Amino acid sequence: MIRITQARYLGDYQVELSFSDGMTGIFDGKSLLKRSGPLLKPLNDELFFQRFFVDSGALSWPHGLELSPAKLYQSCKLHKAA
Repeated sequence: MIRITQARYLGDYQVELSFSDGMTGIFDGKSLLKRSGPLLKPLNDELFFQRFFVDSGALSWPHGLELSPAKLYQSCKLHKAA
């Protein structure tokens, strides 16, 4: 099962993710801004968006939103970590 091991904010809603298989990729968080819902609305504030953290292998935020590591893995442009 794929897990996120590290996440680093790059700016402009871009997050570099490192995965448990040694791959890294860039997640474009702007894709979340196009969607609606009570858990997604706070992410429109870039300062709040930056408060993400890795919890049990998922990308998470303090208000309870968690993004599936498997879906993020599929959506990222991946490359092997050096």
